[in-house]
Amino acid sequence: MSDLHKPPLDAEDRRAVAPVICYPNETLPVPQIDLYRSARATARKVDEVLVPPRDACSFRVPAGQFFRISSVEGSQVGDLNLWNANNLSERFYSGKTRALHGTHITTGERMWTAFPYLRPMATITEDTLGWYGIDAFGGSVHDVIGTRCDPYTGNLLAGSQYHYCCHSNLTRALADATGMSLAEAEPFVHDVLNVFMCTGFTRDTGQYFMKASPVRPGDYLEFFAEVDLLGALSACPGGDCSSEHSSDTAACYPLKVEVFAPADGALDGWQSPEPNGYDQSHGR
Repeated sequence: MSDLHKPPLDAEDRRAVAPVICYPNETLPVPQIDLYRSARATARKVDEVLVPPRDACSFRVPAGQFFRISSVEGSQVGDLNLWNANNLSERFYSGKTRALHGTHITTGERMWTAFPYLRPMATITEDTLGWYGIDAFGGSVHDVIGTRCDPYTGNLLAGSQYHYCCHSNLTRALADATGMSLAEAEPFVHDVLNVFMCTGFTRDTGQYFMKASPVRPGDYLEFFAEVDLLGALSACPGGDCSSEHSSDTAACYPLKVEVFAPADGALDGWQSPEPNGYDQSHGR
């Protein structure tokens, strides 16, 4: 073994170096939560979609409206994709959302769009699981670290051909919503917000873990649409993700999506955020 493979004499000192937050977020635009909640108090329901177990559905939310994802029958997690309804290339960017807010998001935090737009697309306004926090295993809910269960990884690890994983569910939902073929829709499906899912990383091996979701019937996560949204939500075939996913063995339940429109004038002074102001010259 070369000397470079051996721990240096100052190994413990190197491990003890204090971390630095990569993206201090004190200068992020602050969402107008009080205005949003005031507007929400005036809102009426204008749409509702029930997502069947092990399947996905699409929904649309104009900018300035709210949408709520609810558990309705049993403990169930959902995989959420969001796009700008007028430009599918502007879609949810889970990696940057994670870098700005952390591994799991809750009330007052935002889902951000991909480059070159990088602007808020949805703000979480209510979270009935906000009480959960971070448990003794390092787990929490509503993660932006998992990618979504998919048939390619299943085939890689187990040689399976399972078609009702979240990736395939979202692909079908987007194709149905837009009239695209499955082949055209699939490249637009992206890493998700894992709604209600309880996850983290093991301290010893750094592996992504899941555990039984604490979600109960009646729990919900509610959002304010900062831009015109096309959404797709998959009721994951893992159910509460306490044991496995991408199979037909877990108990699974539907999820409900409701859309609410505030009264005219309730959002006076609010404007949809502009795309990111970087000039895209990239040094040239």
